[in-house]
Amino acid sequence: MKPVFRLTNAESKLAEIIWNNEPIASMELVKLAECEFGWKKSTSFTNLKFLIDKGLAKNENSSVTMLYNHEKIIAEQSCRYVDDTFGGSLPLFIASFTSSRKLAPEQIAELKRLIETNEEGGGCNG
Repeated sequence: MKPVFRLTNAESKLAEIIWNNEPIASMELVKLAECEFGWKKSTSFTNLKFLIDKGLAKNENSSVTMLYNHEKIIAEQSCRYVDDTFGGSLPLFIASFTSSRKLAPEQIAELKRLIETNEEGGGCNG
């Protein structure tokens, strides 16, 4: 069974820094989090510990890396959101999304291309 990652906003922010800079020295991570978010050292290390405890990151010899790539985590969180909010219905999600804004022609073309290339399986459950 694949792991399920439920990240808090703070954990997501720290993960973004790690993904953008990995491998990164733990003290450099603390400095970047302080500059970007105004976090204290303890806040950064607490959130790093949460990422490690969830099996998403590792800190070996003060070098921090992520164990899963960014795209995989975003895809998983997106699927979980559609499942939880729209009963797994992508058409309902798109209808809701487009009810308050119009899609640009390029976005429509990209959606059509994605649908055509993913007609057989794939997606959140495949």
